[in-house]
Amino acid sequence: MRAKKSSDLISPTGLIKLMTHAMMGAALGLVFGLALVLFNPAVANLLSHGGSQATIVFVLTLVATFAIGATLTGVVFILEENKQS
Repeated sequence: MRAKKSSDLISPTGLIKLMTHAMMGAALGLVFGLALVLFNPAVANLLSHGGSQATIVFVLTLVATFAIGATLTGVVFILEENKQS
């Protein structure tokens, strides 16, 4: 009988992998927000009339959404990696 090994998500290496995925998602969210502002004048106009609060909410929403999505995708990738090995 094979001994059941613990999941890689709980180990320090797994947490570092998850943090890496979250940071990549946050960077991707920032790049997407910048591209959206640069290539869509309507968004830039809304942000300029909304003040600093609108800009902060816009950026934080994009960064959080992309970071959460990338972290969840990282969980799936790590679990699939464990199944194959």
